[in-house]
Amino acid sequence: KVLDASGTHVFPGLIDCHVHFGFGEKITEYTTETVYAAQGGFATILGYFLNNEAYTDVYRREQEYARSRAHVDYGFHFTTCNELHIKELGDYVSGYGATSFKYFMNFKGEEGRYMGLDGTDDGYLYALLQESARVGKPTMVLHTENIEIVNRLRRQIQAAGGETLKDWAAAKPPLTESEPSIRAMFLAEKLGARVYFPHISSREAIEEIRKWRKRYPEVTFEVCPHYLTHTETSDLGGRGRANPPFRTQDDQDALWEALADGTADVVASDHVPRKKATKDKPLWLASQGFPGTATILPVLLSEGYHKRKLPLARICQLLCSAPAKIFHLDPVKGSLAPGADADFALVDLEKERTVKAEELGSYSDYSLYDGWKFKGWPVRTIVRGVTVMQDGRMVGPAGHGQYLFRRIGQPPVLGKI
Repeated sequence: KVLDASGTHVFPGLIDCHVHFGFGEKITEYTTETVYAAQGGFATILGYFLNNEAYTDVYRREQEYARSRAHVDYGFHFTTCNELHIKELGDYVSGYGATSFKYFMNFKGEEGRYMGLDGTDDGYLYALLQESARVGKPTMVLHTENIEIVNRLRRQIQAAGGETLKDWAAAKPPLTESEPSIRAMFLAEKLGARVYFPHISSREAIEEIRKWRKRYPEVTFEVCPHYLTHTETSDLGGRGRANPPFRTQDDQDALWEALADGTADVVASDHVPRKKATKDKPLWLASQGFPGTATILPVLLSEGYHKRKLPLARICQLLCSAPAKIFHLDPVKGSLAPGADADFALVDLEKERTVKAEELGSYSDYSLYDGWKFKGWPVRTIVRGVTVMQDGRMVGPAGHGQYLFRRIGQPPVLGKI
């Protein structure tokens, strides 16, 4: 079948490698959030799980939910938080197609137990990175946060009556993001691990990563779109609560610089399909995170390509080829080369559209960008040769999306469960 793509630019199907499952409606979110992804030109999403149980059980349960509902291809990251996860790490890689694992450096001691986890420490991180090097060097996704400093600052700010997004940012200053990243890179170098930092938000952290990569190159990092568009002076209140927080204009400028000069590796959403009722609360009680996949490309095209002359090839690298390489999806994803899956995003660079959350399909009922007008939108999403979204309408079947059983050093196997 020959498709007329006149008037559009053809990207590989986009990849959002940072999506959270389990915070919306646990079963039907495989419908709603893959619809939402397809609306944004995404052919592949990788979802995180945080469970204090064996991921063999989680895997089977989630596959039952996903296989008949997903509109786009999907894969899983597992978050490691107990000794069983270290013990079974190699089994997750070889038997379940999980080649990336998350670890929260802030979920240590009492903070971990508060989250219902066993509570970990730097000794656990040491053992985790050591085991990752032994089982083939999967990508270790490390949330960098010094919770001891955060807790001390937060108590002081709350006692003083602080309740704005600027106060939230003051409780988690750049130091609390950059200092753990240095520790993580040092351990990775000593143990031969491969590390990836999600949602880097500050100039300070970027500068430390730049310096460190000169001595140990197996470090990559991600930028999220909301840090490219919002700062700590935003008046969103609880709706703007995220971790890390929105930061200063200088930090935002540093992120755009990192996209332009090649320092940043990936742009991903950190998508959480919250309802606004969980956000419209006093700041310290509002839930963290917000929906984001469908608006990543419009942000990068409107704010990046049109306003800042960010090259289209660089946007393609950030959303396609780099996440495919880092997360073991290449060469079948993130590319237009012969032999790759027929995943395409047809994009109208001149199309102007005002964001309306209800038109994008997420379980979440709001967007950070409600009422914003962006220039540059995907108009067709094709997953393995099948059109799933056209001109804002879903036209592809539920269940077309397939599981990506990823393998280190080899192409992923499609549909293996």
